[in-house]
Amino acid sequence: KSKMAEDWQGSSDLKKPLRWNRSQRHAALGAEVGVLLCDVGDAGSLAAMARQTRLVLNCVGPYRFFGEPVVKACVENGASCIDISGEPQFLEGMYLKYNEKAAEKGVYVIGSCGFDSIPADMGVLYTRDKLKGTLTAVESFLTVKSGPEGSCIHDGTWKSAVYGLSDQDNLKKLRKQIGYTPVPVVGAKLKRRGLVFYSQEFKEYSIPFMGSDVSVVKRSQRYLHTQLQETPVQYAAYANVGGFGSVMKLMFAGILFLLLVKFSLGRKLLIKYPEFFSAGRFTKKGPTQKQMDETSFTMTFFGEGYSEGQDPQKGNPNVKICTQVKGPEPGYIATPIAMVQAAVALLEDAACLPAQGGVYSPGAAFSKTKLIDRLNKRGVEFSVITKPEV
Repeated sequence: KSKMAEDWQGSSDLKKPLRWNRSQRHAALGAEVGVLLCDVGDAGSLAAMARQTRLVLNCVGPYRFFGEPVVKACVENGASCIDISGEPQFLEGMYLKYNEKAAEKGVYVIGSCGFDSIPADMGVLYTRDKLKGTLTAVESFLTVKSGPEGSCIHDGTWKSAVYGLSDQDNLKKLRKQIGYTPVPVVGAKLKRRGLVFYSQEFKEYSIPFMGSDVSVVKRSQRYLHTQLQETPVQYAAYANVGGFGSVMKLMFAGILFLLLVKFSLGRKLLIKYPEFFSAGRFTKKGPTQKQMDETSFTMTFFGEGYSEGQDPQKGNPNVKICTQVKGPEPGYIATPIAMVQAAVALLEDAACLPAQGGVYSPGAAFSKTKLIDRLNKRGVEFSVITKPEV
């Protein structure tokens, strides 16, 4: 950090300020872009940063350790804030602490605006909007394809998973403190699949997706139901893992992870040797450029519901739809695309945001905006695979 700061402070070009065109409400980018130095351990520097902008893209992580000071500075100084966190405890903790303050200030704090969980959250809304009828349940299946050199993720994500899974009890307490209203089940109840199962849709084994998607989508559906009186959609998320050999490796690694994460020594070992305990999936160096170039993701959504005029509270679902969200490497290419387009939507589609500021999930904040259109133009593509049929 100190070396980087010295390099920045030594550059006269980087000290030149960003020109702001107030009549256009846009930053006018010239040949140089100004750099502000701030530190999550220095509240004054964060406040000075927040006072000079309308929107902060908060990329610190793990967010449970570094995220809140940025949110606090933004809310207190009138700047909106978005992040790419996939940590439910941080996301929901910020809702508990800052939702009312953000509403008073008229600013928006929108979490999980990266791969966690723009594709899932906006994908459910896209599926709902494309169904001719009432969508009541969706299952998503994530497939990640990589080239000959495979793929990997930086160990920052690994650390977030270690600390998150070791702190599940506090997440439960947090949710009790928030006092969420139950989301009603409309239509036939969605049946949950097993811990490991063979997916007939993809002809390979699948497991429940361990990310934050389900919790984020549920928050969005709760908001859309309670605030906009929209029919809530049940949601389950899965990931495709391949053949039987892949399943056995994954089960062994998963059991070892769950055992170690319960103990302080185990957590220290997991954090110190991420590459060993994740079979090379997480490393301290992160992926190479070639690995990123050769990696892509597809998230497929299978939705069911009731045709127009059919009462969702009576009988079985009689209409289905399949949609997809496709994009480049999820962690380092699709995530910044999603985050930047979410930021553009917040700034340019302001009239379509919730009327009141606050702490929101992506689906709650962006359901009426042009975010999906913006993503489609930037390589994160939403499409209908099979049209609704009764």
